[in-house]
Amino acid sequence: MPNYLRPRLSNATVFFTVTLQNRGSTTLVDNIDTLRTAVAQTLSERPVAIDAWVVLPDHMHCMWTLPDSDYSTRWRLIKSRFSSALPCGKRRPSHIARQERGVWQGRFWEHHIRDQTDYDAHLTYCWWNPVKHGLVEHPKDWLFSSVHRDVRFGDGHAEVREITHATEVQA
Repeated sequence: MPNYLRPRLSNATVFFTVTLQNRGSTTLVDNIDTLRTAVAQTLSERPVAIDAWVVLPDHMHCMWTLPDSDYSTRWRLIKSRFSSALPCGKRRPSHIARQERGVWQGRFWEHHIRDQTDYDAHLTYCWWNPVKHGLVEHPKDWLFSSVHRDVRFGDGHAEVREITHATEVQA
């Protein structure tokens, strides 16, 4: 089995992609309240600053600024709490052996944000991902996105990012 080496940086901003085992399912949006509960419980115990978050039917992207480097524990708890609240479906023998419910892909993808340009690019990626997947025509039309919070609380860059991205998409 590969030995993944992850940076151990406190106060880092990290972009994540977390994906369901069954690509093409709608489990996350169908069970959004269960996901919200799992996230709220975990982050109340292990706080982070949520810079961005978007939940799509079968995966999610987010950016967190963490006080420590232990994001793996946070994701393990979120995934476990969400999975345990769902009815147990058909599982492969490998899931049973590892005491998994077979809801999530085994790992997640993370990227440490390097600078403001990188931050802006990943924030924009979160906002525009539902559009990319053909779920809506505009980021504000997707219910499960932090774009609503950012616009509501006056992120001064929100409209600029939207115009910039819309121009790039049309080009």
